[in-house]
This record gives sequence, C-alpha cells and structure tokens, in this order.
Amino acid sequence: MSNTKINTAEMQALDAAHHLHPFTNTGALNKKGARVITNADGVYLWDSEGNKILDGMAGLWCVNMGYGRKELTAAATAQMEELPYYNTFFQTTHTPAAKLAEAVASVTPGDLNHIFFANSGSEAIDTIIRMVRQYWCIKGKPYKNILIARENAYHGSTVGGTSLGGMGGMHKQGAPLLPGIERIRQPYWYGEAGDMSEEEFGIACAKALEEKILAVGPDNVAAFVGEPIQGAGGVIVPPANYWAEIQKICKKYDVLVAADEVICGFGRTGNWFGSETFGITPDIISMAKGLSSGYLPIAAVAVGDRIANALIEHDDDFNHGFTYSGHPVAAAVAIENIRLMKEENIVEYVGKEIGPYFQQQLREVLGEHPLVGHIEGVGLVAGIALVKDKATKTFFPDDIDIGFICREHCFNNGLIMRAVGSRMVLSPPLVITKAEVDELVQKAKLCFDLTLESAAAL
Repeated sequence: MSNTKINTAEMQALDAAHHLHPFTNTGALNKKGARVITNADGVYLWDSEGNKILDGMAGLWCVNMGYGRKELTAAATAQMEELPYYNTFFQTTHTPAAKLAEAVASVTPGDLNHIFFANSGSEAIDTIIRMVRQYWCIKGKPYKNILIARENAYHGSTVGGTSLGGMGGMHKQGAPLLPGIERIRQPYWYGEAGDMSEEEFGIACAKALEEKILAVGPDNVAAFVGEPIQGAGGVIVPPANYWAEIQKICKKYDVLVAADEVICGFGRTGNWFGSETFGITPDIISMAKGLSSGYLPIAAVAVGDRIANALIEHDDDFNHGFTYSGHPVAAAVAIENIRLMKEENIVEYVGKEIGPYFQQQLREVLGEHPLVGHIEGVGLVAGIALVKDKATKTFFPDDIDIGFICREHCFNNGLIMRAVGSRMVLSPPLVITKAEVDELVQKAKLCFDLTLESAAAL
C-alpha cells in the first residue's frame, strides 16, 4: 500500500475543474466530489481517505489477474526501454505485435487464427462492422450489409458501437446513428418471458432473428452480433438452447456470426472465451478488457478462415486501422498476461473451482433475501435482479432507483458492485480466493439489508 498522502478535497476540486468523466452527470458529480482511488493490490482498492474496498467489478470487467502484478509492470518497463512505439502500417511489424498475434491465436477457439489489433472494445466492434461489410463486398454482394444485434446490448460508445448496441439512453444522444443496423429482443428470461419456460423462451428469442432476417431480406443481412452473455445490459445469461438455435438460423440464411467477447473473453466464464462456454462457433470475435487485464489499453479482432482468406486473397488494401494498433508496450503486457494465465491455470481455476464456488455462495447467502428476485451467472460474472416483491415478481416503480440506492450502500461499505437499472452485477478479478468470495457475499448481504431499509423508508 502506498504511503503517498493525497488531499482529497484538493484532488476533487482539480477533477471538477478540468475532468469530464465518461457516462456521468458531470454537474451532479462536481457537487458531490469524485471518490479518489490511490492504489490497489490483489482484489482490493484504497481511496484517499484510507478506505479499503473489495473490487467486485475488476475495474471495469477487466482486471482479471488482479492488481499489483509486478510481472505485467516489468513487461511494460522492459518494452518501453527497448521499443516504446512503432506503428504496424507501411508493411512493417515488430516482435511484440507478431508474438501477441501468435499468443492470441493459441487460445482462440476454432479457426479464429488471424488477429487484427485495436485499442478498445469499441474500436474492435467498429472493426467488425467494417470487416464483415468488406467481406461481402469482396464476395460481390455489397448490398449484404445489414447487421442485426439485440435490444439492451452494449457494444461500445463510438458512433459504430452505439449504433450497433441497443441502449436507448445512448441512442438519444449524438443521433443520427449509423444506417444498416437492426435489432431484435434480448433473451432475458426472468424479466421478459412471462409464462414461457426457459426452453420456450430461448426458441422464441431465436425465432425473432429469423423473423427479422426475413423482414429485411436474407440477401441483405451481413452478420448477427451478440455477446455470449450480455454484460453491461445487466448480465443477461441466455437460455441454454438459445445460441444453438441462433447458429442454425445464421447458417440457413448465410449470415455471419460475430461474438462480442470484450467481457466474456479471457477466462471470465470458465473457458478462454464465452463462445466455448455456450457452444458458439463464430466467424469473428472482438476482445479487449481481459487481454491485458486492463493494465494497458489494447483490443483485438480474431477472424476465422472464411473472412481472413477473402481479405488475404483480395488484391486491395483493407483501409482500416489505428495509430496504436498493436502498440508494442501494450502488446508486451498482453503477451505476459496470457503467459501468466496459462502458467497459473487461471481458466481452469475459474471453470472448475472458484467460479462454481462463487455462483454457489451467491445463491446460498443471497438467494433467499427478500430483495433478490433472481440470480444468474456463469464463472465469475453474475447478475442479481432486485425486486419489490419476489413472490409476485414485482419490480420497483421507475421513481425508485433501487439499483442506485444499493450501489451507494456498497460504496459506503467497502464493496464495488455495479448497478444496471434494477440489476446489480458482479465481475471480480479471476484470482479472487474463496475467503475473498465469502467476504464479498457477506458485504453484499449487508448492503442488500441496508437497501431494503432505505426502500421501506421511501
């Protein structure tokens, strides 16, 4: 833990004067004052007031290997001293980019062996949009350019990512959105299935894709894009039969399958990628967050032979990329991150040990709480629906922001748990121990008790 003293009020004033935060009501934050995080280790953070906080969100779904991994900082330092930057344009490469491409290809499923680098999940999604449309142009079908995604899906906040995603609040800002994007219902069984069983609902949600393809014309649809689990939408785990039906429909109408693995990738669900957990065989996937455990910004798109061969054999440039695509320092950290994950058997640990324990403890400790309507999750990611009456599955009215109330109690009691509407979501570092899981669920129980008291007083 650092001994550096931070003047909280001074830093809050500086922040308010100059810093515009993402996804934030800036005026309200400036009046309240931002929490100042000073240092971190393992699964814990400390703020400028000395409070120790269990990070139940691994930063922003990304610090998979935990804070304070000296191997990752050493990799960055060594690469910074040797080659701090060079681009991968102009028929040039460097060792970190080439070796990282090989390392990523060693863990991606199927034939996803061709890697395009970007710097964020949003940029990776923009790359998918452009790449699948270019693929169909190469195939002589430029009209096959519509992408289908889902309501309440999050695919980043660039214009492309916002357009593809299904977040209404984002769509209201910065319009008009990109053309050629269609959306279908999300597979949220607990909240939207009514009297349907999970299996029936899975079929119904998949059929929505077929209906949309037929409505816009199969010859016009380039790809279906979906997260294996909808993360920022509240951790929506689809019914077990959903993805199999989606793939049948895509194959029937020759529609590419694009899996957004920005959250699910790199061990989060107990496999290297969520596609493996849900039996998806995608043509292309995006990845980011866990690629470097969040230590430096880096993202990638992994492409299967079908798309890659078309791009390789086409006698023209693919006019897309970024100044920092394959940045050598970020790439060096990502290489070391993958090496550590393999050496420490992190994916197996999540899939066979800590993931099942985490899911079990959530249900045993929190499942009967009167505020908890439903818990769903896989591996080390979970979503918890907060309800007013669990017997009748009655949600809180819109004028009671129960998620925000719960999140504030969490912040004030040493736990970071994210609110997505009335759903609380968790995504702790993959290196969390059983004792730390126990601490997390006990803190969550306390915060649910406090939230229930706050709601009763309204």
